[in-house]
Amino acid sequence: MPAGKMHADEPDIDTDLVRRLIAGQFPQWAGLSVEGVDSAGTSNAMYRLGADLVVRLPRTPGAAGDVGMEHVWLPRLAPGLPAPIPVPIGMGRPAEGYPWSWSVFGWVPGENPVPGRIAEPDLLAKDLAEFVSALHRADPAGAPASYRSETLAARDADTRTAIAELGASADADVDTAAATVLWEEALRTEPWSGPPVWIHADLQPGNLLLADGRLAAVIDFGCAGLGEPAVDLIAAWYVLPAAARPAFRAALDADDAMWTRARGWALSIALMELNYYKETNPVMAAIARHVLGELLAGGPAPTGGHLRR
Repeated sequence: MPAGKMHADEPDIDTDLVRRLIAGQFPQWAGLSVEGVDSAGTSNAMYRLGADLVVRLPRTPGAAGDVGMEHVWLPRLAPGLPAPIPVPIGMGRPAEGYPWSWSVFGWVPGENPVPGRIAEPDLLAKDLAEFVSALHRADPAGAPASYRSETLAARDADTRTAIAELGASADADVDTAAATVLWEEALRTEPWSGPPVWIHADLQPGNLLLADGRLAAVIDFGCAGLGEPAVDLIAAWYVLPAAARPAFRAALDADDAMWTRARGWALSIALMELNYYKETNPVMAAIARHVLGELLAGGPAPTGGHLRR
């Protein structure tokens, strides 16, 4: 079943609420079973609806604000992408004491990847690069800004705060000196000068589904929108083992500046996630620790002679 409340102002969400919402607004599905979906996600609660559908209810006002975007943009993006993404098939209204709009999607089968236990890392690197490349080519006209559309420099204060607070935490176990060196290297790197492109902006294990070691789907587009392409390269450290990263980088033709910015994005996100979730969400904290271990074990960004963009 989904985890209990993660935010103080989160509405009460359970199977009974989902059954009432479905019966009142989608009576054609009222007879289907409702079952909670295990998830470490913090923004939405998920419930299987029969064998082929899933109900997704925002837990927070911020997540509720993504519902309209998903209904407009995911159907437009889906045809141009090489792996399935969730396409909404129904939008629910606030009712039964639940305060926000919510969605019904088709159920997308697959298993979340487990970092360190990827069966086909080189093939997955290829699949991820193909997906990222296709998404970055999507028509940006009229698209909203990504949740992570800011520059790395705009994240400096929050990233340094996370480093300092983790350094003061007895159980954080983060090499804050090495993290600071890596972060400052990213800040010195040539910033992105091209136009913003469509990015997923949160290519973490919980937002990917695999089947037989290959990419089966990319889910949860709550952070998606326009931003700089390096944000999507965080998958190199969040998902892939070190041996598969060169293939991922080469497939994306990522030059030294983009690769270093990508490391900076992965570092900043992981530091903030670990600092925020270390006492409340062990799954998210463990993923962040893994990413930091991969980043801080890698040393400075390698140079590869790629042309700057």
